[in-house]
Amino acid sequence: MTDKAKSAELIMKLYDLRREDVMRQARNWFITFNPESVEDIQRAAMGEHSAYYRMVTTYWDMACSFVNHGAIDAEMFNDATGEQVFIFAKLQPFIEQIRAASNPTYLQHLEKQITNMPNAEERIARSREMSKRFAQARASAATEQAEADAANA
Repeated sequence: MTDKAKSAELIMKLYDLRREDVMRQARNWFITFNPESVEDIQRAAMGEHSAYYRMVTTYWDMACSFVNHGAIDAEMFNDATGEQVFIFAKLQPFIEQIRAASNPTYLQHLEKQITNMPNAEERIARSREMSKRFAQARASAATEQAEADAANA
């Protein structure tokens, strides 16, 4: 088996792990998580969604460590998934504060993999914009639902 075929096999295994029920719930929760401060992250990491927060962040840090150490081809990984950029874009503004407060190596593999990507800053900016659009769409849908519920009451 070629190195490329081995990388593809590992990427497919990572994909299968993402489909596990609890992991899917955690990923769905993370989509709705839009931290505006390090305190928001601390609340998530210590609150009722702690398991979801830790599951998503440690999964992507682990997956990126495989890329950083050469077990998975970086170009193939970047072509196959972009979710790691989405996760990093949400947390990047607060990583240094988290590291200073608790763990100096927090999400280092995720950060290294993302910052080594071609057009990293552009991809991070696009991910942030997409997160904003998702949040606005969710807020609009919630408002519409509340109005419909009130009209039907």
